[in-house]
Amino acid sequence: MLKRTTILSLLCLLCFNAQAALPPQTNSLAPILKTVLPAVVNIHVMGSATLPIDTVNNEEDNNGASGNAPEKNAPPLPPEAARRKFENLGSGVIVDAKHGFVLTNAHVVSRAKSITVTLSDGHRYKAKLIGSDPDSDVAVIQIEPVNLTEIPLGNSDTLKVGDFVAAIGNPYGLDQTVTSGIISALQRNNLGIEGYENFIQTDAAINPGNSGGALIDMQGQLIGINTAILAPEGANIGIGFAIPINMARSVMEQLVQYGSVKRGTMGVLVQNLNPDLANALLLNSTQGAVISQVITRSPADEAGIKPGDVIIAINGKKVADSGEVRNTVGLLRLGARVNLQLIRRGKPLSVALVTIDPNKYIEKMAAQDPFLFGTELRNFDEVTPTLGHLKGVQILDMTEDSAAWRAGLRRGDVITSINNTPINGMSELKKAVASSNKQLLLNVVRQGGALFVVIK
Repeated sequence: MLKRTTILSLLCLLCFNAQAALPPQTNSLAPILKTVLPAVVNIHVMGSATLPIDTVNNEEDNNGASGNAPEKNAPPLPPEAARRKFENLGSGVIVDAKHGFVLTNAHVVSRAKSITVTLSDGHRYKAKLIGSDPDSDVAVIQIEPVNLTEIPLGNSDTLKVGDFVAAIGNPYGLDQTVTSGIISALQRNNLGIEGYENFIQTDAAINPGNSGGALIDMQGQLIGINTAILAPEGANIGIGFAIPINMARSVMEQLVQYGSVKRGTMGVLVQNLNPDLANALLLNSTQGAVISQVITRSPADEAGIKPGDVIIAINGKKVADSGEVRNTVGLLRLGARVNLQLIRRGKPLSVALVTIDPNKYIEKMAAQDPFLFGTELRNFDEVTPTLGHLKGVQILDMTEDSAAWRAGLRRGDVITSINNTPINGMSELKKAVASSNKQLLLNVVRQGGALFVVIK
């Protein structure tokens, strides 16, 4: 997995040998760029970031006028002393001249207190943050809509590996820098760069100050927002990534309308198919994603979806793997209707459901099971060294701050009775919990000993 802090530079702009990258039938990108360049802007951000108190204390100790060794038990500095001002340079693209909307990366405007946008003609405007979505690294800012030029949006779903592209941005503050290259790969995900990934990969270099810059096709249409590079030890190796414009547009629309992206959940876990798994599931292709788990009482569970079902399309769009499933659903608004095309035991099946708020789902489940919600349980039937043959229900995992955790239950505990009634397995536990209203009295075996625990 790529690490943002050590391998990836979250910057923006493609750098390549322009002469070698140009299509053979043209001698210049100038006609295309003439109408595109005014839509790419420079973004200057000022803000402050919180540093760990220990770091600040160390800085003060090391740089203090006295030069004396710091006291080991010296009180921490006040919160305001732990903040440091910063300035960032980035790029953005005007996508709506009428309303002054500029598309950029979320990390460009993160923690910004002041955002200044400079146009290609030198005019400067104070910008307002409309909304930011760190999970997709997309943000929208707004400037005064005076004599602006917008860039037409392309369709990133039609891109092909080998297509020629050009990038525009502001590396190191060098305004309106243009470079060119090709699309090296599509639908790159599981890189660990963003929460939702479906990157266009290019052979272009990404340099400081270019985050949020434009990746355009040979028709002058915006097809991506430059975001990151694979750069071991800071050296460019020609692997750059851009957010596809279709993905960025979907996030942008929610940010403009609502100010944020509120994602829903279907309630499934999915994994990629391989040839052996596809064969076992009676499939003739590895395209799609197999559902490995369905969450109890989730929209998927209530719609009748089962583990082993294979998702091949969502809302009429084919999906190639589990990453596409996650991206597609993650870009839908909370409460959106989802139509799934499935394969179950070799036969096609269509299912419809509506995504729900994950937090409300948790609240719903907690209300239905106020005592043991947040615990992962299994039947326990083993011979122990100290207690002999022991039967009950063991806690495999649990959520901290759940009712069971607050009562004192811990991982590995074996529940042997509830309200003084012996419990030999999950079915008896569920019946006992369902019949209890105010509290549970549990007899628990822990590391060879036993104790009572009360959950209210």
